[in-house]
Amino acid sequence: MSAGTLYRVGGRVALAPREVVRHARRGTARRHQLVVTGLVVLVLGTFLVRVLLGDFTVTFPDFLRILAGQQLPGATFVVMETKLPRAVLGVLVGAAFGLGGAIFQTTLRNALASPDIIGVSMGASAAAVFAIVTLGLQGPAVSAFAIGGALGVSLVVRLVAGAHGGYRIVLVGVGSAAFLSAVVQYLFTRATIYDAQAALVWLTGSLARASWALIAQLALALALLLPLVAWLAGTLRLTELGQDTATALGSSPRRSDGLMLLAVLLVSVAVAAAGPVSFAGFLAGPIAKALNAGRTTLVGAMLTGAALVTGADYVGAYLIADLNLPVGVVTGACGAPFLLWLLATGRTTRST
Repeated sequence: MSAGTLYRVGGRVALAPREVVRHARRGTARRHQLVVTGLVVLVLGTFLVRVLLGDFTVTFPDFLRILAGQQLPGATFVVMETKLPRAVLGVLVGAAFGLGGAIFQTTLRNALASPDIIGVSMGASAAAVFAIVTLGLQGPAVSAFAIGGALGVSLVVRLVAGAHGGYRIVLVGVGSAAFLSAVVQYLFTRATIYDAQAALVWLTGSLARASWALIAQLALALALLLPLVAWLAGTLRLTELGQDTATALGSSPRRSDGLMLLAVLLVSVAVAAAGPVSFAGFLAGPIAKALNAGRTTLVGAMLTGAALVTGADYVGAYLIADLNLPVGVVTGACGAPFLLWLLATGRTTRST
């Protein structure tokens, strides 16, 4: 260590302030790398568990042979048509929910600002149920309505909330979600038994519709959205200080609005693929942040969401014998107590 990095204070030799900051940054970067590495291992672990274990077990060498194109009687069909598509879709959907939810929570500086609570998921759900019950649509058409519903609700919430910041958006979003929930209930009263059952399965949030065509569409959407998120997320740490402070430091409010739009698109394509998986976007961000010593990490939130949805799908399928629970039921059961804990401990907003 060079002498320029040391100085005397009261007869004691200490590191220069610049070196103290440098060491602190190194420690932060090292922890972030460890967290991301650990989460990557966790995602791979849950992915392999979902593919290899369950009611039809497959060894890892056989799995590699199947991926290489070898035909194993029975195993190839089960892996390539059911197990692997669900695992891949779970990773993609969870990553989209986790990243979108973390952007909402960070930009609005409120742990309650998740897609479930501020109405984005409910907007997609209401539009999808309308398409199923009233128009008799199914498949990609329902997904398109879901994306349109999420975008429409987010636009209305943003316009009504005005320039008052995150707390107004959360309040308006909660009101919008309550109204749209009533709309969904009304549509159910007008539905046939068949349409009501189809809508209910979609509303629960499930990976049962997993197919390679659906996976390709979602992967393409994420390939387009993720680079834009990476480009706009550079000023996200300034946004965490508050919009006024961020603006004073050179961060344009338009970048925050653009990032929010990308978060809406991430959530809407995830909902279109698997339905509104309850609390997936709500849980991922705070968990990743806690692992990262209270610092926001979008990559960590994305990986946490992927592990959460994939693991929850496995638990729902095999936790209770002869009962297959949709992934949304499992994540909802985990998310509801977490929400109550946040409200009880007063950790929903940041001090300004």
